[in-house]
Amino acid sequence: MVKFVNIDRDTPLKLPPDLRDWVAKDHLVHFVLDAMDAVDTSVAVVNERGTGNHQYPPAMLLALLVYSYATGVFSSRQIERSTYENVAVRLLCADTHPDHDTLCAFRRKNAALLSRAFAQVLELAATCGVLKVGAVTVAIDGTKVLANASKHAAVSHGHAEQTLRELDLEIAELMAKAEQADATPLQDGLTIPDEIQRRAERKARLARAKAEIEARAHARFVAEQADHAEKLVRRKALQAEGKTPRGRPPEPPTPAPGEKDQVNFTDQESRIMPTKDGFQQAYNAQAGVETTSRLIVGARLAQATNDKQQLIPTLGAVKEHVSPATVLVDSGFVSETAVTQIERETPGLRILAALIREPHGRTVAQLEKKEDPPEPAAEASFAERMRQRTATAAGRALYKLRQQTVEPVFGIIKEAMGFRRFSLRGHKKVSLEWDLVCLAYNVKRLHRLGPPPAAGGGPEAPKNPSPRGLARGLPSENRLKSALAALQLGSSRSKTHSVTFWRAFMSAHTATSQKSTLSAVS
Repeated sequence: MVKFVNIDRDTPLKLPPDLRDWVAKDHLVHFVLDAMDAVDTSVAVVNERGTGNHQYPPAMLLALLVYSYATGVFSSRQIERSTYENVAVRLLCADTHPDHDTLCAFRRKNAALLSRAFAQVLELAATCGVLKVGAVTVAIDGTKVLANASKHAAVSHGHAEQTLRELDLEIAELMAKAEQADATPLQDGLTIPDEIQRRAERKARLARAKAEIEARAHARFVAEQADHAEKLVRRKALQAEGKTPRGRPPEPPTPAPGEKDQVNFTDQESRIMPTKDGFQQAYNAQAGVETTSRLIVGARLAQATNDKQQLIPTLGAVKEHVSPATVLVDSGFVSETAVTQIERETPGLRILAALIREPHGRTVAQLEKKEDPPEPAAEASFAERMRQRTATAAGRALYKLRQQTVEPVFGIIKEAMGFRRFSLRGHKKVSLEWDLVCLAYNVKRLHRLGPPPAAGGGPEAPKNPSPRGLARGLPSENRLKSALAALQLGSSRSKTHSVTFWRAFMSAHTATSQKSTLSAVS
């Protein structure tokens, strides 16, 4: 006889009295709760007057956003729905239900809180021994993330000029038609004053778009003038030395906008950018990844379609959290001016970049053992010096880390987390959303890492253990309190769970660390 599992939907069930028992002990939600409880939320924007309804605690809303982004839920309405439908989210919210307006306003107003949370999660990771902060290797790259705007809602400078001329003609024709007593009437529901008003409004929008394009063209002209002057100086210097400059003389920049220069009506601060799927309305999301832990240690958002001018500002974002000794970038970031300035201002820091794209696979000649090339001469060109760095065996091995670290991070964000399009609009709001995405990735990455194997050759610690599972064998509470006090952080969790997931994670890593990574800076 065939046997089936009994499906009984009618018998009342008694759920566990502790909400934490609703989900698995090693679930991500436990980790997010403890991590966000350790973050200082004093900079959160709240209603200080205390008027109106009770407010949701900033730590809970921050944890809700981080968990939702880490699990691929980005819309405020979808997050609100998950507080009813998702068991883990009901645990996180303690069975409360923030509405989508509250979530959207909290996300939009708390850029400072997101930045602080990003920094403090990295500080906790460094205290655990997961992240080194001194003399580290960082891989920097950028990826195109779609804007919350359609590329079809854009207008080019040439099309705007042509449409403005057409609208002037149509308005003149409508006004002439209004003066004719025997003119053919319009279709039902249409009036000449309304049609003139509609065209006048469209003309005003196009005029604003045209002015924005021209302002961008002027800003580009000012920025390119300095670069053009520098190229002329280098060519004259070569000619003075009796050498022939390569290539044609650089053409001077022009302040006039091109016919194809565009502006988007939905999100004017986004840009048309080339992607693998063709040209899309997007932003250029930048990230710096520490190669050992694969944690994002610096993030920012750019509007440029390429990475040529992004090395200095992105490295600046990285230096806010760690002190790099080696920076790995692709050829798109390399410019002689930027690399020279960085290495002059930061002695001991080296930039590695492959200036020549090599085909996949290796030839027989490349398999043969070779001696490292000699150091370039003092008069060697910038390109020759950069090529020598990645031509050595050590340089090649180090540069290979770039494609094994920062590129997989972008793959995880887009594929595993599902983040391919921003929800907010405008450069400032989109920047804080990118900070939130990077924060969610780091928390998810730390949860994935789990504590290291037990010291002394003992049995390996369980992956992503629960707070109760790690409670046995922890150091004294005084040690945990002093570690948190060093970061000026505290925990507001229940007394029944005094040993939090983050504390357990931190103590396990600290116990097996042979040297504190925070001392690497000194």
